[in-house]
Amino acid sequence: MRLRNGTVATALVFVTSFLSLSWYTAWQNGKEKLIAYQHEFHALRERLRVAEHRTLQRSAELNGVLEQFKRIVAASNGSKDSQSSFSDDAKKLLKDLTNRNALQVPNIYHHMPHLLNSEDSLQPAVQVGIGRTGVSLVLGIPTVKRKVKSYLAETLHSLLDKLSSEEKLDCVIVVFVGETDLDHVHSVVGTLEKEFFAEINAGLIEVISPPIAYYPDLTNLKETFGDSKERVRWRTKQNLDYCFLMMYAQKRGIYYVQLEDDIVAKDHYFSTMKNFALQLSSEDWMVLEFSQLGFIGKMFQSPDLNLIVEFILMFHKEKPIDWLLDHVLWVKVCNPEKDAKHCERQKSNIRIRFRPSLFQHVGLHSSLAGKIQKLTDKDFMKPLLHKMHVNPPAEVSTSLKAYQGHSLDKAYPG
Repeated sequence: MRLRNGTVATALVFVTSFLSLSWYTAWQNGKEKLIAYQHEFHALRERLRVAEHRTLQRSAELNGVLEQFKRIVAASNGSKDSQSSFSDDAKKLLKDLTNRNALQVPNIYHHMPHLLNSEDSLQPAVQVGIGRTGVSLVLGIPTVKRKVKSYLAETLHSLLDKLSSEEKLDCVIVVFVGETDLDHVHSVVGTLEKEFFAEINAGLIEVISPPIAYYPDLTNLKETFGDSKERVRWRTKQNLDYCFLMMYAQKRGIYYVQLEDDIVAKDHYFSTMKNFALQLSSEDWMVLEFSQLGFIGKMFQSPDLNLIVEFILMFHKEKPIDWLLDHVLWVKVCNPEKDAKHCERQKSNIRIRFRPSLFQHVGLHSSLAGKIQKLTDKDFMKPLLHKMHVNPPAEVSTSLKAYQGHSLDKAYPG
Protein backbone atom coordinates (compact mmCIF):
# COMPACT_ATOMS: atom_id res chain seq x y z
CA MET A 1 0.00 0.00 0.00
CA ARG A 2 2.81 2.30 0.92
CA LEU A 3 4.61 1.35 -2.31
CA ARG A 4 1.48 2.11 -4.34
CA ASN A 5 1.04 5.47 -2.58
CA GLY A 6 4.69 6.27 -3.12
CA THR A 7 4.38 5.41 -6.81
CA VAL A 8 1.34 7.63 -7.17
CA ALA A 9 3.10 10.48 -5.35
CA THR A 10 6.15 10.09 -7.57
CA ALA A 11 3.95 10.11 -10.66
CA LEU A 12 2.15 13.23 -9.47
CA VAL A 13 5.45 15.00 -8.81
CA PHE A 14 6.69 14.01 -12.26
CA VAL A 15 3.50 15.14 -14.00
CA THR A 16 3.45 18.42 -12.04
CA SER A 17 7.10 19.08 -12.87
CA PHE A 18 6.51 18.27 -16.51
CA LEU A 19 3.47 20.54 -16.70
CA SER A 20 5.34 23.33 -14.89
CA LEU A 21 8.28 22.97 -17.25
CA SER A 22 5.98 22.92 -20.26
CA TRP A 23 4.10 25.97 -19.00
CA TYR A 24 7.36 27.83 -18.31
CA THR A 25 8.75 26.91 -21.73
CA ALA A 26 5.54 28.05 -23.43
CA TRP A 27 5.51 31.27 -21.38
CA GLN A 28 9.17 31.93 -22.15
CA ASN A 29 8.62 31.29 -25.88
CA GLY A 30 5.56 33.55 -25.80
CA LYS A 31 7.57 36.28 -24.08
CA GLU A 32 10.35 35.99 -26.66
CA LYS A 33 7.81 36.15 -29.50
CA LEU A 34 6.17 39.18 -27.89
CA ILE A 35 9.49 40.97 -27.63
CA ALA A 36 10.29 40.04 -31.24
CA TYR A 37 6.91 41.35 -32.39
CA GLN A 38 7.40 44.59 -30.49
CA HIS A 39 10.86 45.05 -32.05
CA GLU A 40 9.34 44.42 -35.48
CA PHE A 41 6.59 46.93 -34.73
CA HIS A 42 9.14 49.59 -33.73
CA ALA A 43 11.16 48.84 -36.87
CA LEU A 44 8.04 49.12 -39.04
CA ARG A 45 7.06 52.39 -37.37
CA GLU A 46 10.54 53.77 -38.02
CA ARG A 47 10.41 52.69 -41.68
CA LEU A 48 7.07 54.48 -42.03
CA ARG A 49 8.61 57.58 -40.49
CA VAL A 50 11.52 57.37 -42.95
CA ALA A 51 9.06 57.07 -45.85
CA GLU A 52 7.14 60.10 -44.58
CA HIS A 53 10.37 62.03 -44.22
CA ARG A 54 11.44 61.22 -47.79
CA THR A 55 8.04 62.33 -49.09
CA LEU A 56 8.48 65.64 -47.30
CA GLN A 57 12.00 65.84 -48.69
CA ARG A 58 10.75 65.47 -52.28
CA SER A 59 8.12 68.12 -51.58
CA ALA A 60 10.78 70.47 -50.24
CA GLU A 61 12.91 69.92 -53.35
CA LEU A 62 9.97 70.76 -55.62
CA ASN A 63 9.33 73.89 -53.59
CA GLY A 64 13.00 74.74 -53.99
CA VAL A 65 12.69 74.53 -57.77
CA LEU A 66 9.66 76.81 -57.62
CA GLU A 67 11.61 79.31 -55.51
CA GLN A 68 14.40 79.32 -58.09
CA PHE A 69 11.91 80.18 -60.80
CA LYS A 70 10.55 82.96 -58.63
CA ARG A 71 14.04 84.34 -58.17
CA ILE A 72 14.60 84.25 -61.93
CA VAL A 73 11.38 86.19 -62.39
CA ALA A 74 12.42 88.76 -59.78
CA ALA A 75 15.87 89.14 -61.33
CA SER A 76 14.69 89.38 -64.93
CA ASN A 77 11.84 91.85 -64.27
CA GLY A 78 10.08 90.44 -67.31
CA SER A 79 13.00 91.13 -69.69
CA LYS A 80 12.72 89.06 -72.87
CA ASP A 81 16.50 89.05 -73.40
CA SER A 82 17.10 87.39 -70.05
CA GLN A 83 14.64 84.60 -70.97
CA SER A 84 15.93 83.95 -74.49
CA SER A 85 17.93 80.89 -73.44
CA PHE A 86 15.00 79.23 -71.62
CA SER A 87 13.07 76.30 -73.05
CA ASP A 88 9.44 76.75 -74.10
CA ASP A 89 8.26 74.90 -71.00
CA ALA A 90 10.37 77.12 -68.74
CA LYS A 91 9.02 80.25 -70.44
CA LYS A 92 5.46 79.01 -69.97
CA LEU A 93 6.09 78.35 -66.27
CA LEU A 94 7.64 81.80 -65.83
CA LYS A 95 4.65 83.36 -67.56
CA ASP A 96 2.25 81.50 -65.27
CA LEU A 97 4.18 82.64 -62.22
CA THR A 98 4.16 86.29 -63.25
CA ASN A 99 0.62 86.50 -64.61
CA ARG A 100 -1.38 84.51 -62.11
CA ASN A 101 -3.60 86.40 -59.69
CA ALA A 102 -2.99 84.19 -56.68
CA LEU A 103 -1.91 85.79 -53.42
CA GLN A 104 1.82 86.00 -52.83
CA VAL A 105 2.89 83.51 -50.18
CA PRO A 106 5.59 84.85 -47.79
CA ASN A 107 8.91 83.04 -47.93
CA ILE A 108 12.48 83.47 -46.76
CA TYR A 109 13.07 86.31 -49.26
CA HIS A 110 10.41 88.44 -47.57
CA HIS A 111 12.31 88.29 -44.29
CA MET A 112 15.78 88.47 -45.86
CA PRO A 113 15.44 90.27 -49.23
CA HIS A 114 19.21 90.66 -49.56
CA LEU A 115 19.37 86.95 -50.45
CA LEU A 116 18.04 87.85 -53.91
CA ASN A 117 21.26 89.76 -54.62
CA SER A 118 23.20 86.53 -55.13
CA GLU A 119 22.13 83.22 -56.63
CA ASP A 120 24.52 81.43 -54.25
CA SER A 121 23.21 83.06 -51.07
CA LEU A 122 21.67 79.79 -49.84
CA GLN A 123 24.42 77.47 -51.06
CA PRO A 124 27.26 76.45 -48.71
CA ALA A 125 30.51 78.20 -49.60
CA VAL A 126 32.37 75.12 -48.38
CA GLN A 127 30.87 71.64 -48.23
CA VAL A 128 32.92 68.60 -47.24
CA GLY A 129 31.39 65.13 -46.95
CA ILE A 130 29.46 62.62 -49.03
CA GLY A 131 25.96 63.91 -48.20
CA ARG A 132 24.58 60.99 -46.22
CA THR A 133 20.77 60.95 -45.90
CA GLY A 134 18.04 58.69 -44.50
CA VAL A 135 19.55 58.42 -41.01
CA SER A 136 17.71 58.49 -37.69
CA LEU A 137 19.63 61.34 -36.07
CA VAL A 138 21.34 64.41 -37.49
CA LEU A 139 23.59 66.12 -34.92
CA GLY A 140 24.18 69.80 -35.69
CA ILE A 141 27.26 71.53 -34.26
CA PRO A 142 27.79 75.23 -35.03
CA THR A 143 31.28 76.57 -34.40
CA VAL A 144 32.94 79.96 -34.84
CA LYS A 145 36.41 81.36 -34.37
CA ARG A 146 37.34 81.62 -30.70
CA LYS A 147 40.12 83.93 -29.60
CA VAL A 148 41.22 81.81 -26.63
CA LYS A 149 40.51 78.10 -27.19
CA SER A 150 38.58 75.83 -29.55
CA TYR A 151 36.80 72.82 -28.06
CA LEU A 152 35.55 71.39 -31.37
CA ALA A 153 37.92 68.43 -31.67
CA GLU A 154 37.30 67.35 -28.07
CA THR A 155 33.55 67.59 -28.63
CA LEU A 156 33.69 65.42 -31.76
CA HIS A 157 35.87 62.82 -30.01
CA SER A 158 33.40 62.64 -27.13
CA LEU A 159 30.46 62.13 -29.50
CA LEU A 160 32.22 59.56 -31.69
CA ASP A 161 33.70 57.52 -28.84
CA LYS A 162 30.23 56.90 -27.43
CA LEU A 163 28.81 55.52 -30.70
CA SER A 164 28.67 51.82 -31.59
CA SER A 165 29.57 50.66 -35.10
CA GLU A 166 25.85 50.28 -35.93
CA GLU A 167 25.02 53.73 -34.59
CA LYS A 168 27.75 55.30 -36.71
CA LEU A 169 25.83 54.12 -39.77
CA ASP A 170 22.56 55.63 -38.54
CA CYS A 171 23.57 59.24 -37.91
CA VAL A 172 25.46 62.15 -39.40
CA ILE A 173 27.28 64.94 -37.58
CA VAL A 174 27.14 68.27 -39.42
CA VAL A 175 29.76 70.80 -38.35
CA PHE A 176 28.74 74.32 -39.34
CA VAL A 177 31.68 76.74 -39.45
CA GLY A 178 29.95 80.09 -39.05
CA GLU A 179 32.65 82.21 -40.68
CA THR A 180 32.93 83.85 -44.09
CA ASP A 181 36.73 84.08 -43.95
CA LEU A 182 37.53 81.20 -46.30
CA ASP A 183 41.14 80.97 -45.09
CA HIS A 184 39.88 80.25 -41.59
CA VAL A 185 37.21 77.83 -42.86
CA HIS A 186 39.75 75.87 -44.90
CA SER A 187 42.06 75.81 -41.88
CA VAL A 188 39.28 74.23 -39.77
CA VAL A 189 38.46 71.78 -42.57
CA GLY A 190 42.12 70.80 -42.91
CA THR A 191 42.41 70.15 -39.17
CA LEU A 192 39.27 68.03 -39.13
CA GLU A 193 40.29 66.07 -42.23
CA LYS A 194 43.56 65.12 -40.57
CA GLU A 195 41.99 64.08 -37.28
CA PHE A 196 38.72 62.57 -38.58
CA PHE A 197 39.67 61.41 -42.07
CA ALA A 198 37.90 58.03 -41.82
CA GLU A 199 34.70 59.52 -40.37
CA ILE A 200 34.46 62.17 -43.10
CA ASN A 201 35.07 59.66 -45.88
CA ALA A 202 32.45 57.32 -44.39
CA GLY A 203 29.82 60.08 -44.36
CA LEU A 204 29.61 60.25 -40.58
CA ILE A 205 30.94 63.83 -40.43
CA GLU A 206 30.18 66.71 -42.79
CA VAL A 207 31.57 70.24 -42.67
CA ILE A 208 29.82 73.25 -44.19
CA SER A 209 30.14 77.03 -44.08
CA PRO A 210 27.78 79.78 -45.29
CA PRO A 211 28.50 82.19 -48.16
CA ILE A 212 29.11 85.83 -47.33
CA ALA A 213 25.92 86.69 -49.25
CA TYR A 214 23.84 84.81 -46.68
CA TYR A 215 24.31 87.44 -43.98
CA PRO A 216 22.57 90.83 -44.05
CA ASP A 217 24.19 94.04 -42.84
CA LEU A 218 24.80 93.50 -39.11
CA THR A 219 26.34 96.89 -38.35
CA ASN A 220 23.20 98.95 -37.68
CA LEU A 221 21.11 96.70 -35.46
CA LYS A 222 18.78 98.12 -32.85
CA GLU A 223 20.02 97.62 -29.29
CA THR A 224 17.38 95.85 -27.20
CA PHE A 225 17.00 94.40 -23.68
CA GLY A 226 20.01 96.34 -22.45
CA ASP A 227 22.43 94.38 -24.63
CA SER A 228 25.43 96.12 -26.13
CA LYS A 229 25.73 96.59 -29.88
CA GLU A 230 28.33 93.83 -30.04
CA ARG A 231 26.14 91.39 -28.12
CA VAL A 232 23.09 92.19 -30.30
CA ARG A 233 25.21 91.53 -33.39
CA TRP A 234 26.53 88.27 -31.87
CA ARG A 235 23.10 86.88 -30.97
CA THR A 236 21.58 87.98 -34.32
CA LYS A 237 24.30 86.22 -36.28
CA GLN A 238 23.91 83.19 -34.02
CA ASN A 239 20.20 83.01 -34.91
CA LEU A 240 21.08 83.08 -38.61
CA ASP A 241 23.73 80.41 -38.11
CA TYR A 242 21.22 78.08 -36.45
CA CYS A 243 18.78 78.64 -39.33
CA PHE A 244 21.34 77.83 -42.03
CA LEU A 245 22.38 74.66 -40.20
CA MET A 246 18.77 73.55 -39.67
CA MET A 247 17.84 74.20 -43.31
CA TYR A 248 20.81 72.10 -44.43
CA ALA A 249 20.07 69.27 -41.97
CA GLN A 250 16.30 69.15 -42.45
CA LYS A 251 16.29 66.62 -45.30
CA ARG A 252 19.11 64.46 -43.91
CA GLY A 253 17.34 62.45 -41.23
CA ILE A 254 14.24 61.81 -39.13
CA TYR A 255 15.30 63.76 -36.06
CA TYR A 256 17.58 66.77 -35.65
CA VAL A 257 19.56 67.34 -32.44
CA GLN A 258 21.03 70.77 -31.74
CA LEU A 259 24.40 70.65 -29.98
CA GLU A 260 27.27 73.07 -29.32
CA ASP A 261 31.00 72.84 -30.01
CA ASP A 262 32.05 72.73 -26.34
CA ILE A 263 30.29 69.73 -24.78
CA VAL A 264 30.90 66.15 -23.66
CA ALA A 265 28.38 63.32 -24.06
CA LYS A 266 27.30 60.44 -21.84
CA ASP A 267 27.62 56.79 -22.78
CA HIS A 268 24.76 55.44 -24.91
CA TYR A 269 23.46 58.93 -25.66
CA PHE A 270 22.47 57.92 -29.21
CA SER A 271 20.33 54.90 -28.31
CA THR A 272 18.84 56.74 -25.32
CA MET A 273 17.68 59.68 -27.46
CA LYS A 274 16.41 57.50 -30.29
CA ASN A 275 14.48 55.12 -28.03
CA PHE A 276 12.99 58.00 -26.05
CA ALA A 277 11.80 59.63 -29.28
CA LEU A 278 10.32 56.35 -30.55
CA GLN A 279 8.46 55.85 -27.28
CA LEU A 280 6.83 59.24 -27.80
CA SER A 281 6.11 58.72 -31.50
CA SER A 282 2.37 58.85 -30.86
CA GLU A 283 2.66 62.07 -28.85
CA ASP A 284 2.33 65.56 -30.32
CA TRP A 285 5.69 66.78 -29.02
CA MET A 286 7.80 69.53 -30.53
CA VAL A 287 11.02 69.57 -28.49
CA LEU A 288 12.75 66.84 -26.51
CA GLU A 289 15.34 68.25 -24.12
CA PHE A 290 18.37 66.16 -23.22
CA SER A 291 20.12 69.01 -21.40
CA GLN A 292 18.75 71.83 -19.28
CA LEU A 293 21.23 74.39 -20.64
CA GLY A 294 20.44 76.88 -23.40
CA PHE A 295 20.18 75.32 -26.82
CA ILE A 296 22.20 72.17 -26.06
CA GLY A 297 20.69 68.72 -26.59
CA LYS A 298 17.41 69.91 -28.11
CA MET A 299 15.79 67.35 -30.43
CA PHE A 300 13.26 68.24 -33.13
CA GLN A 301 11.36 66.21 -35.70
CA SER A 302 12.75 67.19 -39.08
CA PRO A 303 9.41 68.34 -40.57
CA ASP A 304 9.06 70.82 -37.66
CA LEU A 305 12.31 72.56 -38.59
CA ASN A 306 10.55 74.49 -41.37
CA LEU A 307 8.23 76.18 -38.86
CA ILE A 308 11.05 76.85 -36.41
CA VAL A 309 13.37 78.32 -39.04
CA GLU A 310 10.65 80.56 -40.43
CA PHE A 311 9.78 81.86 -36.97
CA ILE A 312 13.42 82.54 -36.11
CA LEU A 313 14.02 84.34 -39.40
CA MET A 314 11.00 86.59 -38.78
CA PHE A 315 12.44 87.74 -35.45
CA HIS A 316 16.17 87.03 -35.78
CA LYS A 317 17.05 90.64 -34.92
CA GLU A 318 14.75 90.83 -31.91
CA LYS A 319 15.65 88.13 -29.38
CA PRO A 320 18.08 85.26 -28.64
CA ILE A 321 17.39 81.77 -29.97
CA ASP A 322 16.19 80.19 -26.70
CA TRP A 323 13.68 83.00 -26.15
CA LEU A 324 12.35 82.64 -29.69
CA LEU A 325 11.93 78.89 -29.27
CA ASP A 326 9.92 79.48 -26.12
CA HIS A 327 7.72 81.92 -28.06
CA VAL A 328 7.04 79.23 -30.69
CA LEU A 329 5.79 76.92 -27.95
CA TRP A 330 3.69 79.71 -26.43
CA VAL A 331 2.01 80.41 -29.76
CA LYS A 332 1.21 76.72 -30.27
CA VAL A 333 -0.39 75.84 -26.93
CA CYS A 334 -0.85 78.80 -24.55
CA ASN A 335 -4.20 80.46 -23.99
CA PRO A 336 -3.89 84.24 -23.43
CA GLU A 337 -6.92 84.08 -21.15
CA LYS A 338 -5.18 81.64 -18.79
CA ASP A 339 -2.42 82.38 -16.27
CA ALA A 340 1.32 81.71 -16.63
CA LYS A 341 1.16 78.44 -14.66
CA HIS A 342 -1.41 77.04 -17.07
CA CYS A 343 0.80 78.06 -19.99
CA GLU A 344 3.83 76.31 -18.48
CA ARG A 345 1.80 73.13 -18.01
CA GLN A 346 0.67 73.24 -21.62
CA LYS A 347 4.20 73.83 -22.90
CA SER A 348 5.48 70.89 -20.84
CA ASN A 349 3.29 68.61 -22.97
CA ILE A 350 5.16 69.50 -26.16
CA ARG A 351 8.56 70.33 -24.63
CA ILE A 352 9.48 67.16 -22.80
CA ARG A 353 12.53 66.97 -20.56
CA PHE A 354 14.60 63.79 -20.29
CA ARG A 355 16.56 63.22 -17.10
CA PRO A 356 19.40 62.84 -16.35
CA SER A 357 21.05 65.11 -18.90
CA LEU A 358 23.05 63.44 -21.66
CA PHE A 359 25.33 66.39 -22.46
CA GLN A 360 27.51 68.65 -20.33
CA HIS A 361 28.80 72.10 -21.21
CA VAL A 362 32.58 72.28 -20.68
CA GLY A 363 33.65 75.45 -22.52
CA LEU A 364 34.89 78.28 -20.33
CA HIS A 365 35.50 80.93 -22.97
CA SER A 366 32.39 81.92 -24.93
CA SER A 367 32.36 82.65 -28.66
CA LEU A 368 31.35 86.19 -27.61
CA ALA A 369 34.68 87.95 -27.10
CA GLY A 370 35.48 88.54 -23.44
CA LYS A 371 32.61 86.48 -22.06
CA ILE A 372 33.38 83.77 -19.50
CA GLN A 373 30.82 80.96 -19.53
CA LYS A 374 30.81 78.94 -16.30
CA LEU A 375 27.44 77.25 -16.78
CA THR A 376 27.27 73.51 -16.10
CA ASP A 377 24.35 71.08 -16.12
CA LYS A 378 23.72 69.83 -12.59
CA ASP A 379 21.65 66.90 -13.91
CA PHE A 380 24.52 65.52 -15.98
CA MET A 381 26.19 63.46 -13.23
CA LYS A 382 22.95 62.08 -11.80
CA PRO A 383 22.44 58.34 -12.32
CA LEU A 384 19.81 57.03 -14.70
CA LEU A 385 16.83 56.20 -12.48
CA HIS A 386 14.76 54.52 -15.16
CA LYS A 387 16.04 51.89 -17.57
CA MET A 388 13.89 51.49 -20.67
CA HIS A 389 12.45 48.00 -21.13
CA VAL A 390 9.60 46.13 -22.83
CA ASN A 391 6.36 45.29 -21.04
CA PRO A 392 3.68 42.94 -22.48
CA PRO A 393 0.56 44.53 -23.99
CA ALA A 394 -2.03 45.35 -21.35
CA GLU A 395 -4.81 47.74 -20.43
CA VAL A 396 -3.76 49.77 -17.40
CA SER A 397 -5.77 52.04 -15.15
CA THR A 398 -5.30 53.94 -11.92
CA SER A 399 -7.33 56.11 -9.57
CA LEU A 400 -4.37 58.48 -9.22
CA LYS A 401 -4.66 61.83 -10.96
CA ALA A 402 -2.00 62.32 -13.66
CA TYR A 403 0.49 65.12 -13.03
CA GLN A 404 0.91 67.31 -16.13
CA GLY A 405 1.58 64.85 -18.97
CA HIS A 406 2.95 62.03 -16.78
CA SER A 407 0.21 59.44 -17.17
CA LEU A 408 0.27 55.70 -16.42
CA ASP A 409 -0.27 54.96 -20.13
CA LYS A 410 3.03 56.67 -20.89
CA ALA A 411 4.90 54.95 -18.06
CA TYR A 412 3.78 51.39 -18.71
CA PRO A 413 5.35 50.78 -22.18
CA GLY A 414 8.75 50.94 -20.47
